[in-house]
Amino acid sequence: MKTSSWHLLALAGLALTAGLASAHLGPIPVSLKGVPVPPTPGLTDGPDPIVINKQKAIALGKALFWDMNVGSDGMACASCHFSAGADARTKNQRAPASKFAKLDDGQFSLRFDGQPSGPNDTLRRGDFPLFQTAAPMSEDSPVIRQTDDTIGSAGVFKGQFRNVELSEVAADDCAREAGAVFHVGSAGTRQVEQRNAPSVFNAAFNHRLLWDGAANNIFNGSSQWGMRDTGAGVWIKQANGQTIKVRLQLENAALASQAVSVPTNTTEMSCANRTFGDLARKLLMRRPLENQHVHWNDSVLGPYAYAKPDQPAKGLKTYYMHLVRGAFNSKYWSDLNRNAAKYGMPQPTSSNPQPYAYNQYEANFAMFFGIALQLYQQTLISDDSPLDRSARDAEGLPIDLSASAQRGLQVFRDAHCNLCHVGPHLTSAAVASNAYLVRLNPDAFGSSTISVATTDNVVTRQLANGVTGFIDTGYAATGVAHDDWDPGLAGKDAFGNPLSFSMQYLDYLTAKPGAAIDPQVATIRACDLQSPIAQDRTDTLARIFTRVQGIQPQAHSTDNCYNPAGAFVPTPAAAAAELALTNNQRMRTVIQSAFKIPNLRNVELTGPYMHNGSMASLEEVIEFYTRGGNFHGVAKQTGFVFGQPLLELDATSRADLLAFLKSLTDERVRYAQAPFDHPEIFVPHGHPGDTLVVDQGNPLDPLLAKDALLHVEAVGATGRATPIVPFAELLAP
Repeated sequence: MKTSSWHLLALAGLALTAGLASAHLGPIPVSLKGVPVPPTPGLTDGPDPIVINKQKAIALGKALFWDMNVGSDGMACASCHFSAGADARTKNQRAPASKFAKLDDGQFSLRFDGQPSGPNDTLRRGDFPLFQTAAPMSEDSPVIRQTDDTIGSAGVFKGQFRNVELSEVAADDCAREAGAVFHVGSAGTRQVEQRNAPSVFNAAFNHRLLWDGAANNIFNGSSQWGMRDTGAGVWIKQANGQTIKVRLQLENAALASQAVSVPTNTTEMSCANRTFGDLARKLLMRRPLENQHVHWNDSVLGPYAYAKPDQPAKGLKTYYMHLVRGAFNSKYWSDLNRNAAKYGMPQPTSSNPQPYAYNQYEANFAMFFGIALQLYQQTLISDDSPLDRSARDAEGLPIDLSASAQRGLQVFRDAHCNLCHVGPHLTSAAVASNAYLVRLNPDAFGSSTISVATTDNVVTRQLANGVTGFIDTGYAATGVAHDDWDPGLAGKDAFGNPLSFSMQYLDYLTAKPGAAIDPQVATIRACDLQSPIAQDRTDTLARIFTRVQGIQPQAHSTDNCYNPAGAFVPTPAAAAAELALTNNQRMRTVIQSAFKIPNLRNVELTGPYMHNGSMASLEEVIEFYTRGGNFHGVAKQTGFVFGQPLLELDATSRADLLAFLKSLTDERVRYAQAPFDHPEIFVPHGHPGDTLVVDQGNPLDPLLAKDALLHVEAVGATGRATPIVPFAELLAP
C-alpha cells in the first residue's frame, strides 16, 4: 500500500507462523491480532485532513448508527445490526422473492408445514433450510421442497416523503400507504429487504461491501458508487471564502460508501424522495439519541452521556451540529449561508410550501455521515477468539483449542473451505489487507502445492462449472439459489454499468474507451491471476491466448508476480475477436449469482446464513457444503463447492468442523462488551397479530399496522449479563 505506517504496524503486531507440514492442505487460518485496518489516505492524515478529531468522529458515527431518529419511522442503522452486528429478528423478516425480482408480482410460498406465509410471518425452526432434500448431505439427493422467498430485514413502511420535523417528533412527515405486497388485509406492514443483513463486525477489512459489491471501495462523498457517479462531490470552502464542489476520491472507504446507501433506501430506512439534506435538517439541531438511553459507561459515548451510575438517562449532552464541527475540517461546514443555487433546497410540499435553502452543513451531510460511520465501524474489530489467542506449534497450528476444534481445523482445510475463507480475515474479500499480509507471511495464504493468488488484483481467473473465467476477487457462486433468483455480482449499478470489475476488465482488454469505470480495473496485473489469460507460447490452447491469437507483455511491473509465466495479455484485436466468437472460451466471466464471501468470525452468532438467509444453523451450512450446494448454476465454483462423501459418512468430522467454527467466537461479542457495547434501541419486530390479521391503527397512520417492538437495553463497556444466542435458538418451534 501507500503508507509505511501500515507496514510498521503490521510488522510490529502481526505474528503469523505457518510451517510446511500438511502443506497439501493449503492455508492455515491465523490470528487477526495486530492486523491494521487498510488506511484511507487524506482522511485523518496529511497537511489538510478531512477529519481533525478522530475520536469525535467515532462518537458521531456511533450516535448516528444507533439513533432511531435517522430513519423516517424509527429505523436506525443498528435496527438490522443489533445482535453480534447482524439481525436476529424472527417476525416479519420474509420477502416473497429474491433481489431485483418484481415484488408486485411476487407470491409468498406456503410455509413448509402447509400454513400460509407472508407479511408478519413468524419464522419457525421447521421453515429452515429454505431448500431441503431427502438426504441433506448427499449430492444430487431429490429435492423435497424449495422456495425463492428470502429471509431479510424488516425496514420502513411505504410512503412518500413530504417534510422533516425539526425537533421532538421522531418520524418524518410522509404520505404513507399500504404497499401492494407488504400488507395484511388493508393494513400496511413494514417492507422487508430481499437480502440477509450480514454482520458489520470486521467489515472494515472488506474491499467492497454489500453482497453484490455495490458499495464501492472509493468513497465519493455523496453516494455508494465511487467514480461511477459523475455528479458526486462535496462543497469545500476556499481561502477567499467561496465554496466550490470538488470530487472526493477516498480509497479503502467502502464502509462510507455502504453507509450512505441506507438512509435514503425506501425499503430499509426512508420514505421515498428523502435526501441527505433533509436528514441533515432533521438532525443537526437535535441531541443525539434523544429518545434512547445511553449507558454512563459506554466505551465511546459515556463522556457525552447524561446518564450517571444508578441514574439512567436518555441522549447526549451535545448536538449533532457540534459533533460535526468538532470532528471535521471547517472548510467542509463553515459556510452557513443558505444558497439554493449551490446547495439546493427541499422540494416544496403542501405542508412546507416555501422551504428555505440548504447550507454547506446540510449539503455535505452525506460525507459527514459516511465517514463518521466508517470510523466507528473500524473500531468493531473482533480479534480475540480462541483461534486468535492460541499459541502455535512449529507447523503453525493452534494448540490451545479443544481437541475437537483442532481436528475441525484440519477438516476445514481438507474440505478446501480455506481457499475462500483465507487469511486472518477468513475471507478473500479483504483484498488490500490480504495482499499486504501475504508479503509478510506467504505460508498463511497457501503452500507449495495449494495456494491462493493473494494480490492487489480486484479480479482473478479460475475454473467454474467446466469453464475458466474472470470473477471479482472475494466473490463466489456457490449454488445457494437458482441463477434466475438473484444475479448478485452480475447485476448493474444505478447508471446501467456492470457491478462486476470482471466485466469491465474484458472491455479493458479490448482497449474500449472508458472501460475502466473503477480505476482499480486499470491496475490489474495479468501475472497475478490465479489462472493466466495469456502465455508466450507458439501452440494453441483452448482457454489461454498464445502467439497464435496475438499477445503482448502486460503493461504493469512484473515484480513479485504470482505467476511470472502469465505476464502477458491478448492484443486488443485478439481480445475483441475472441469476445465475438459464439464459442468464446478465453474471454469469459463466471459472475452469475456470485456473492461476496463473508468472514467467519463469530459465525456461531450471526445467523441466518447466506445472502438469502436460507439457513438457520451452522449444521445446515455444513450439510449444504457436504452435498456440494443446492443448484448447479452457470458460474458455480465447482473447484471449491463439490460433494464431500467422506464428510457425509463421518459424523465426528462434522462435529469437529462445527467445534472449529465455534472457536471463532469472540466472547466480547457474545456479551456485547467494548467495543461492541451500545445504546438502547427499540427495534420493530413485526406487528401484533399474524399473517391473516393484524392490529391496525399505527400512530404514524391509521392505515398501518401497529408495531411490536423488541427492546434492546443500553449496555456499557463491561457488557451484558446474558449472552447473545445463536439465531436458530430464537425461532419458534
